[in-house]
Amino acid sequence: MPYNRHMPVSGFDHKAFLKTLTTRPGVYRMLDVEDQVLYVGKAKNLKKRVSSYFTRSQNRRIQLMVSQIQRIEITVTHTEAEALILENHLIKSLKPKYNVLLRDDKSYPYIHLSSDQEYPALSFRRGSRRGKGRFFGPYPSAGSTRDTLQLLQKLFPVRQCEDGFFRNRSRACLQYQIKRCSGPCVGLIEPADYAEDVRHAVMFLEGKTSAVVDDLVSCMEKAAEAQHYEQAAVYRDQIQTLRRIQEKQYVSGERGDLDIVALAKRGGSACLQVFFIRSGRNLGNRAFYPQVPPNATEEAVLSAFVSQYYLQKPVPSEIILSRTLDDMGLIEEVLSQQAERRVRVSCRVRGERARWLRMAKGNADIALQARLNSRMDMQGRVQALQLALDLPALPERMECFDISHTRGESTVASCVVFNEQGPLKSDYRRFNIDGITAGDDYAAMRQALERRYRRIKQGEVALPDLLLIDGGKGQLSAVHSTLQELGVSGLTLAGVAKGADRKAGMEQLFLLGRKSPIILPPDSPALHLIQQIRDEAHRFAITAHRQRRSKSRKRSVLEEIPGIGPKRRQRLLKQFGGLQELARAGVEDIASVEGINRVLAEQIYHAFHDKG
Repeated sequence: MPYNRHMPVSGFDHKAFLKTLTTRPGVYRMLDVEDQVLYVGKAKNLKKRVSSYFTRSQNRRIQLMVSQIQRIEITVTHTEAEALILENHLIKSLKPKYNVLLRDDKSYPYIHLSSDQEYPALSFRRGSRRGKGRFFGPYPSAGSTRDTLQLLQKLFPVRQCEDGFFRNRSRACLQYQIKRCSGPCVGLIEPADYAEDVRHAVMFLEGKTSAVVDDLVSCMEKAAEAQHYEQAAVYRDQIQTLRRIQEKQYVSGERGDLDIVALAKRGGSACLQVFFIRSGRNLGNRAFYPQVPPNATEEAVLSAFVSQYYLQKPVPSEIILSRTLDDMGLIEEVLSQQAERRVRVSCRVRGERARWLRMAKGNADIALQARLNSRMDMQGRVQALQLALDLPALPERMECFDISHTRGESTVASCVVFNEQGPLKSDYRRFNIDGITAGDDYAAMRQALERRYRRIKQGEVALPDLLLIDGGKGQLSAVHSTLQELGVSGLTLAGVAKGADRKAGMEQLFLLGRKSPIILPPDSPALHLIQQIRDEAHRFAITAHRQRRSKSRKRSVLEEIPGIGPKRRQRLLKQFGGLQELARAGVEDIASVEGINRVLAEQIYHAFHDKG
């Protein structure tokens, strides 16, 4: 079945998004209305690849995925190879629903160090990483892995032969002759000396090159003092080789745990991109958009972010910033005290770190530009909504309510707020609904409105220009009646009904005093805004409902009864074999349990049998 390019896509305006998308390589993440990642993909050209989902014929699985997209996040990388590796890491950590055919850990080669022999071996390993020993990597290709193994042979002559070959040697092989192995197979090196080579090789693979150099310098000095000049020359050559090495063999270029924080600022808007590098691997990035006071400098924005973000949370060993700060020393001191270890904060970096910093800056610039374009697009949607609903002025504040429950259980109402720049999440509210007939959405909406708009009457909350309700004429009339009783006026009230087939793009808008609904075309910017607000209210409500339902289901009926503690609950459940059998028991049976008197037994009985 061919994909219909005009098929509505869950309130997501892909045309506007594609206008802001870069043509550089990177990774994209498609998310649904509940912020769950649907799909992670890589691209040599992000704009071309993402556009293909909306222009070419697709199978039913892709059609279904595209219909659920609410937003798309991107991470720009330097090369497609980097995008592939980051894609793999994100898929492993996020486990997206639609990434069913992508590669797993077996896709990348590793270096394996055996651990069950007196003379351990280094080897190339692709596939399962089970078994004894340590694995180092992953590496971007088999070639880079073998290059690293060859370099290790020159630096630290640890054997790289198969165990069967090693056990059956009667004389040293060619690798020993060309000084690529120390000949452990025929006892040409002591186990302690071999273990030292293994230790240095491991330190090198862990990225502790400086520590290896320090060790070798010490060994060279001791050998020279003992007049073992040939051995001292070997150490000297190793040191020179190590210092020339540009550590480019690893997937991510770095070894330890560090964050890279880059700022992009234009006018009163700013974006901070944080890249998380853990054990030398890029685990992804996140964008932050702080509220920036007028005339704030880049230094002030970056300093405030670092201080607020890292205090009272785990801190990596190093934080690299896109610019220097006057209070960098103070921040470093405070974070080191908090972590109880040295935390380095720097901005002047070279080599791979400078490359990562450039990448973070590029992502910050692209994300900020996309956000600014999105704000311009948001203003266009608001203007379109004003025209569509024939509003007297541009709506500066829009609210939407939604109700969520499971057959009347754990009912929750949500209220989300939008302005000309998009969601105003600090003003979101959720209401736990109690004291109504289970499943009565009208009563639930009435209770939520009363609680919300009493605060408006008291001047605690601003009055919206437009109030959207997820529902049709009946819900709209009920809401209007409630607002009249509360004495709330001066706002436009609109009901959003899903239409006959309940399909996105077929929504009907009901306005008070208007008999026929307004039906906007599927590509209408006004409809896209309404869908976005409605879907956000639904997401916020269903998330709160699930949390409340999960919490309530974890509580036993017995926990609601005063005087029944953990020991008595355990005794009752053991005596009756479970909650279901206890619910069937009579008062006399319950009272026969040790520690349960007649009065308490009656309370337990009524707790199970006196529910509405």
